[in-house]
Amino acid sequence: MTPPPPADIAMPSMDMPDIRPSLPGSYRTIAVPRAGGSVWKKMGAFAGPGYIVAVGYMDPGNWATDLAGGSAFGYTLLSVILLSSIMAMVLQSLAAKLGIVTGMDLAQACRAQYSTPVRIILWVMCELAIIACDLAEVVGTAIALQLLFDIPLVMGVCLTAADVMLILFLQQRGFRQLEAFIVALLIVIAGCFAVELFLSKPDLAAIGMGLVPSASVVTNPAMLYIAIGIIGATVMPHNLYLHSSIVQTRSFERSEKGKREAVLFATVDSTIALMLAMFVNGAILILAASSFHVAGMTGVAEIQDAHRLLAPMLGAGIASTLFAVALLASGQNSTITATLAGQIVMEGFVNLRVPAWLRRVVTRMLAIVPAVIVAALYGSEGTTRLLVLSQVILSLQLPFAVVPLVKFTSDRALMGSFVNPHWLKFAAWAISAIIITLNLKLLLEFFL
Repeated sequence: MTPPPPADIAMPSMDMPDIRPSLPGSYRTIAVPRAGGSVWKKMGAFAGPGYIVAVGYMDPGNWATDLAGGSAFGYTLLSVILLSSIMAMVLQSLAAKLGIVTGMDLAQACRAQYSTPVRIILWVMCELAIIACDLAEVVGTAIALQLLFDIPLVMGVCLTAADVMLILFLQQRGFRQLEAFIVALLIVIAGCFAVELFLSKPDLAAIGMGLVPSASVVTNPAMLYIAIGIIGATVMPHNLYLHSSIVQTRSFERSEKGKREAVLFATVDSTIALMLAMFVNGAILILAASSFHVAGMTGVAEIQDAHRLLAPMLGAGIASTLFAVALLASGQNSTITATLAGQIVMEGFVNLRVPAWLRRVVTRMLAIVPAVIVAALYGSEGTTRLLVLSQVILSLQLPFAVVPLVKFTSDRALMGSFVNPHWLKFAAWAISAIIITLNLKLLLEFFL
């Protein structure tokens, strides 16, 4: 018999007695100072989930789209990174609020509010997004292993299956230790690109101009394809499910005041973390623009080519090594978050609970098989195209996560006094409209 949910979880309007705490092994395991506690201590207690979410915004799939955009179009697509980062900040704050206020993650809310056929469709679409994300991690990690240790691509892809053991080890150490490991790798990535930017000496005026939106992004089909890939790589659908779950690892007061504090601190946490992700994404594009585009190398879209050319272009041998180290750290970090998201989605949508190692093995195999085939048949050029395509697939899945999230957080019956104010409803639906419109335009370009 399914145990009843904890008494302090707000249940949805539909009768769903089988909804249990999201990530039950980590649910409310991190203490938060109670009323009267230091603001800084409370902020420190809530710091962490935002950085786990930020990992998905700088995974290897971003590298391919940012490199392609920077080398082909210079600094122009910086405006797309800025816009998509702002979209991400808004949507992730809504995901955190949904989890804190209702006690349900986004997948559980969909199961509670939608009919069985609808939630099955949403589940399948989300699983496709996770597989696409995992595909990017597999390819990115394999490329990093090849660049650092000269391991063949096919063998590197196969070796990525071993990261199941890393994830199991980290999960057994506790959620706070998992967060610390992820933050450490994020520091490595950001540090590597800070050095790369110093060496590349980019044009600051051109960076400022690149942050201003340009009509050519929409009118140029090649630029639009990469722009949508950047949006898909930045606003990631499974991250919305992930964030609405992991904010519940904090043991905050379930009063209205306690929830408001939790929403505020969770929003600050995710916004700061996503600013770090925006820096990394922008740094990759700026590096490609300042190193390759200005030299007339507009076709540098492969990570391997960028690695090979960076050292001679920047006049520093360490440039290529730092690039590969950051790529490896990015791949490993993204592996962890994709595993957590997969567990949350499967349990939330269909209440199917399987061992973490089994879930990870199945997901990783679904990513490894196409990656091995492409690597064996087409080599590095094929794997890079696979990376960019995986990000476009992610972008096409976005409406299936964004629309329910905005709908639920705008529903007063579900959110009570925490319902989105009118200005936020307008902004959130506008973001949804932009994403859907861009996706439809991409599909028309593809078929016509």
